[in-house]
Amino acid sequence: MRALPRHVPSSTELHGVRWLRSSYSTGANNCVETACPDTPPWAGLLAVRDSKAPAGPALLFSPESWAAFASGVDRM
Repeated sequence: MRALPRHVPSSTELHGVRWLRSSYSTGANNCVETACPDTPPWAGLLAVRDSKAPAGPALLFSPESWAAFASGVDRM
């Protein structure tokens, strides 16, 4: 079994995704954006990128990993 990719060098490789920002974002373009790719090999993963570099890299997380991260941050 092949390991899932954990990043893409350019988020533009994730065709047809809709990038979302937190409703808490101030609009100053200093936050992260998330997307849920639905095409292989990224289907089922959550993509995260820097809003200041929309063509830059994106990190890929399983939904469970991202939920654990967000829960940990929420408790800080």
